[in-house]
Amino acid sequence: MKVVDGTLGEIFNQIEAQTDYRFFYQNEQIREVGRSSVDISGQDIMDIVSELLNGTGLTYKLDGKNIIVYPDAEKSQDKLSQPQHAISGKVTDTSGEPLPGVTIVVKGTTNGTVTNPDGYYTMGNVPENAVLVFSFIGMKTQEIQVKDQTTINLVMEGETVGLQEVVAIGYGVQKKKLVTGATSQISSENIEQSKTVSVVDAMKSFTSGVQIVKKSGQPGESYNINIRGMGTIGNATPLFIVDGTPVSNIDFINPSDIQSIDVLKDAASSAIYGSRAANGVILITTKKGRFETKPTITYDEYYGLQNLYKKVPLLNAPEYAAMMNEARINDKMMPYDYASIIPNWSDIESGKSKGTNWLDAITVKDAPIQNHSLGFNGGTKSSSYSTGFSYTSQDGILGKPVASSYDRYNVRVNTEHIIYQHNNRDILKIGENIVYSYYEKSGIAIGGMYNNAIRNMVSASPLMPIYDDNGDYHYAIDAWDVREANPIGIMDYNSRNISKNHQLLANAFAELQPIKDLTIKSNFGYSLYGSSYRSYVPAYQLSERSFNNESDIYHSMSLGSAYTFENTINYVFTLNGEHKFNVLAGNTIQKDGIGESITGKNVNSIFDDLEHAYLINAEKIDAKNTQLSSYPWGENMLLSYFGRLNYNFREKYLLTLVARADGSSKFARGKRWGYFPSVAAGWIASSEPFMKGTEKWLDFLKIRASWGQNGNQNIDSFQYLSSIAFDASYYTLDKTNRLVGAYPSIMPNPDITWETSEQTDIGLDSRLFDSKLVFSFDWYKKTTKDWLVRAPALASYGTTAPYINGGDVENTGVEFSLQWSDKIGELHYHVGANLSHNKNRITRIANSEKIIHGPTNILADLTSEIFRAEEGMPIGYFWGYKTDGIFQNEQEVLAYKNSKGELIQPNATPGDVRFVNMNDDNIIDDKDKVKIGDPNPDFIFGLSVGADFKGFDFSVSANGVAGNQIIRSYRDFGIYPRHNYTTEIFGRWHGEGTSNRLPKLSTLSSINATNISDLYIEDGDYLRISDISFGYDFKALYRQIPFQKLRAYVAVQNLYTFTKYSGMDPEVGYNGGVSFGSGIDLGYYPSPRTVMFGFNIVF
Repeated sequence: MKVVDGTLGEIFNQIEAQTDYRFFYQNEQIREVGRSSVDISGQDIMDIVSELLNGTGLTYKLDGKNIIVYPDAEKSQDKLSQPQHAISGKVTDTSGEPLPGVTIVVKGTTNGTVTNPDGYYTMGNVPENAVLVFSFIGMKTQEIQVKDQTTINLVMEGETVGLQEVVAIGYGVQKKKLVTGATSQISSENIEQSKTVSVVDAMKSFTSGVQIVKKSGQPGESYNINIRGMGTIGNATPLFIVDGTPVSNIDFINPSDIQSIDVLKDAASSAIYGSRAANGVILITTKKGRFETKPTITYDEYYGLQNLYKKVPLLNAPEYAAMMNEARINDKMMPYDYASIIPNWSDIESGKSKGTNWLDAITVKDAPIQNHSLGFNGGTKSSSYSTGFSYTSQDGILGKPVASSYDRYNVRVNTEHIIYQHNNRDILKIGENIVYSYYEKSGIAIGGMYNNAIRNMVSASPLMPIYDDNGDYHYAIDAWDVREANPIGIMDYNSRNISKNHQLLANAFAELQPIKDLTIKSNFGYSLYGSSYRSYVPAYQLSERSFNNESDIYHSMSLGSAYTFENTINYVFTLNGEHKFNVLAGNTIQKDGIGESITGKNVNSIFDDLEHAYLINAEKIDAKNTQLSSYPWGENMLLSYFGRLNYNFREKYLLTLVARADGSSKFARGKRWGYFPSVAAGWIASSEPFMKGTEKWLDFLKIRASWGQNGNQNIDSFQYLSSIAFDASYYTLDKTNRLVGAYPSIMPNPDITWETSEQTDIGLDSRLFDSKLVFSFDWYKKTTKDWLVRAPALASYGTTAPYINGGDVENTGVEFSLQWSDKIGELHYHVGANLSHNKNRITRIANSEKIIHGPTNILADLTSEIFRAEEGMPIGYFWGYKTDGIFQNEQEVLAYKNSKGELIQPNATPGDVRFVNMNDDNIIDDKDKVKIGDPNPDFIFGLSVGADFKGFDFSVSANGVAGNQIIRSYRDFGIYPRHNYTTEIFGRWHGEGTSNRLPKLSTLSSINATNISDLYIEDGDYLRISDISFGYDFKALYRQIPFQKLRAYVAVQNLYTFTKYSGMDPEVGYNGGVSFGSGIDLGYYPSPRTVMFGFNIVF
């Protein structure tokens, strides 16, 4: 091979690509060396290196397979004349594990060594004024002044954005320097810093382009995750891959078990996963052991107290009574005679009692949260292992006396074994990754307005006491509202439940390398799911509408599995020392939906508690109340073939080509196969000769571009067939015999096929000022075509409408990521920030209306749809009336006319809302409804700050959104006008000039309330200080203690939220029961503020 006109660094890279030797050097030492041309064919490696360094002022030292390059010793004789002594110590990573192979060199001399397999080193002849340079691939190079020290132990930090760091790219890893797609990586350090129950929460502050919203703050609830905007009105959840196996979510994994998270955002980086990657891919890599490392034991523990961060300010009883009377007077009615209606009214009237604050009554103070994680890591020459055991417990902050709880147990076992090795090449390796999770969860109702305990507390009248004179839950006050039941009683009786879930995720792999750089790998992944849910509802009577005459028992159980079998062949080779190729080909067989469920319900349990809520304890069989059902899950299969070519020329010009073909059983023959290509290119401009002169401030600059397609098949199976259902039953004329009938459950659509996501991305990555500043930028355009949506159908069809390919949506945006890392003396600090902007717009809907309607009766009873999908608009935008203030007097009512002089709201009176007449007719109706808000944020951002100094460490992380709106209502104003208000009602109209926003009160159902308008819309912008922590490692103070690390810390989560939103939490995750809805606050269970303390111990 002949290398022509290459820099010294480029030639080193080419030698590394063809041999087992590795070069270690400081970039600044070789920058001044000009370009060289050397013929290395048939020469000894040492002769080649000597020829390269001749005349450069550099020399080298060979240590095993490590070639250490440094300035010629003659230039440093003045340093060698200083007093000298021996130095020894140990080098570890931030988790306390020893680092073998770390290069330690006396700066500017020939004196150097490498750490042994246990991380220890010894050096002689070290001058007192010398500086030791510690370097290791993937770690930050560090310089330490010797002074009078004889022992120097060092903890090396990961180069989290380093050019040599490898990142997961799907079926392999790649140097970050050479990645041509748009990816983000969250390290274990960032994850552990956050101390969250779910790893998803830890991603919020560190990942650009990813919107994460918790569905509820109740313990154990999951998340809505959108990568680069909402790309479909169907299932927009990204694909999760854990150690090579696809899963439906990652909430079951303990954060302490995770080594890294890689987010594949553009089509080029995720196209290798084809049909499953239309919404992006999140790759989870769990912790692995290292070969030839001594055993290490880690223990992490924290305990915290949680409290409600912000409460909704509700009216107390006197205030509420005054508002109700004002409504009566506005309707020209006499005020209420409360003394004859309300029990204990005299106490309220005298000020002795403020009535019942239902939200306060169910609030749990100092709800505990804790986590314990124990890990074992190590390895021999031929085997490595990493195991973890953890327990997590979290109690809810709302719901007393049946507050929610969540307890999770995790076990992880990862091992790898070298079966056969020859000439330092691993010929055959095998291994496995096992994650097991078991959790128990109980909770209160947090759904829509008919099933939401928080909403019930906020809207309930404060006039009703919690308990009656007998200590039982107070019955409805008949003289006030016979329908209104005691909300705590309803919550208590209907929240006695427990959910138990088992999940096993296991994969085994074998890796064969018959010749150098040719790797054949087979991986079999298996997932097993088991669940049980039981509930008990006692007999009760709380109002004429809230009662249960007989106790109920409900029990359901499910067991299911899925498997994935993948085979890949990967070959890495170099041509002419300059052209490097990495070729991958493979196939996947995946089957899921293998399972079955059984459910049962009965009445009249012989026990009155949840503990004994089993069907065997309700032995009476009743045709009306006894229900049994069992059914299989819907199995489906996916067969895939894929290939990828990564090419680079001198690590300067980069190209990636990917192709994947997927065949899905969810589509009919002729429609099953989807083909998903991608292409990406990169240019490392900083390596060009014309960039010479920028080295002092620009370390690295890469420009990249990509285009690709992904697919989506997330619909029910057999939508192309008219399947038959047997779930309809009828009685004969005498109503004694019950008959079961069969009918077509769906209308078939044999033409249904793949939803396709097409994305273009242009970006750059750069490092400046000795890599202290790291900056990335991306612009993207993502178009999702042929939505998989259920078609609208008339009720007269008598069956369910089919899925169709019914629309397109476009997301365009930009992403910025910035990080600064530096040190001042012994103070190390870093500042990071990321910002994303996205615009969402529907470009096609395949029906005559160009609209997909949202459901009705979401905000309150008797209300029309509040959100929809419409061509030309963002997905799920809020639809309603615009308002233009309040009519202050009769003259303003009479003056509100259209261009023809016709009155627009002739029946309005002073104090009513003035609705904007959008079409200039003489009536306010649906034709005047427009976009009144957008729940999709314009901006998503995250911030992080950290520092450490002599054993002390401090970190802060924050996240937020801007440009989105929330629609909020806690009252069922359509049929319950006596529901309570928040204190914002003090800003109502109660006379001319008193308010120009909120209308007057009324006891009747008024269009002021039932017309969904921008009065219910609020800005949802917020910036949340999500985590702040302060710790100290006592190893820095007492080096003799028998621990590698002994850190104690205190932390606060959800410290403060900067927002103008009036609800309890601006991170609202309720969607109205429809996948494309969002930002609906009917009474949202908020995230708690948590104060915790903990320990990190490494043995």
